[in-house]
Amino acid sequence: MRAILCKELGPANTLVIDDIPSPEPGKGQVKVRVKAAGLNFPDTLIIEGKYQIKPELPFSPGGEMAGEVIAVGEGVQRFKPGQRVMGLTGYGAFAEEILVPENQLIPVPDGMDDHTAAAFSMVYGTSYHALKQRANIQPGETLLVLGASGGVGLAAVELGKAMGATVIAAASSAEKLAVAKEAGADDLINYAEEDLKDALKQRYPKGVDVIYDPVGDKFTEAAIRNMAWNGRLLIVGFAAGDIPKIPANLALLKGCSIIGVFWGAFTQKEPQTNIQNIMELMQLFNQGKINPRISQVFKFEDYEQALAALTSRTAKGKVVLDIAGA
Repeated sequence: MRAILCKELGPANTLVIDDIPSPEPGKGQVKVRVKAAGLNFPDTLIIEGKYQIKPELPFSPGGEMAGEVIAVGEGVQRFKPGQRVMGLTGYGAFAEEILVPENQLIPVPDGMDDHTAAAFSMVYGTSYHALKQRANIQPGETLLVLGASGGVGLAAVELGKAMGATVIAAASSAEKLAVAKEAGADDLINYAEEDLKDALKQRYPKGVDVIYDPVGDKFTEAAIRNMAWNGRLLIVGFAAGDIPKIPANLALLKGCSIIGVFWGAFTQKEPQTNIQNIMELMQLFNQGKINPRISQVFKFEDYEQALAALTSRTAKGKVVLDIAGA
């Protein structure tokens, strides 16, 4: 089978396509023919050795996928060959076949195509866990989403609306904000053209209740300076590159919480709660309240351009790699 391999740590142009042996499922494992893989910012970090997970070389990147079950290992009861599945892999999804633990897969619902399924798990799983378990967001609260046109940002916009919040989308261009508005944002801030701190202060003098931050850099402090009393800052990631150093006195003065969101660890440490989240997300999908916005679909051979769409922060929604003509 073919796989996109990281044989040495480095940028996307160091990856190669190679033929490797087809894997055989062990106990509790499901062998999946990958149809499509969703790209996420951690994929750009893991190949450079900058992510929490550091696989042994060589490895294939790709943290989520959709496909079809080929075979199952001993003890697997929830899946059978021919069944359509999607789920998390951590890494390894940029390949024609993959072995995935049974508990990391979920059935693809009727009416969801492979590209959509490949783009679903990570962004909605992360954002729902962030808003539900970590922020405990309530109807009527204000939610500021930084990087609102990216995969997790757009998911947070949709979910915030579905959960009854007033959603403020912040992004770096009018084009990106237009996508956030289509996803349901109530208010828009272009932080390339206006100062984020000043814009929030003018529009929301009482502050915002929840800040969803997958961006980092200078935007984190600007946002937290406009936090409401008992507000919650959700630290999701650092797509802008620099990890912010937040003055600790701001948490004291605002009476607010700074909360980490690490969905991958949550799925391992609280699997039953995660399964319940996924079931609720499927209900929202079936009700038409959420739907992944796919920015671009790239061919298997065009993986370098696909990853560049993330590193350049040009994607407006999810980027998908088509593995098998999905």
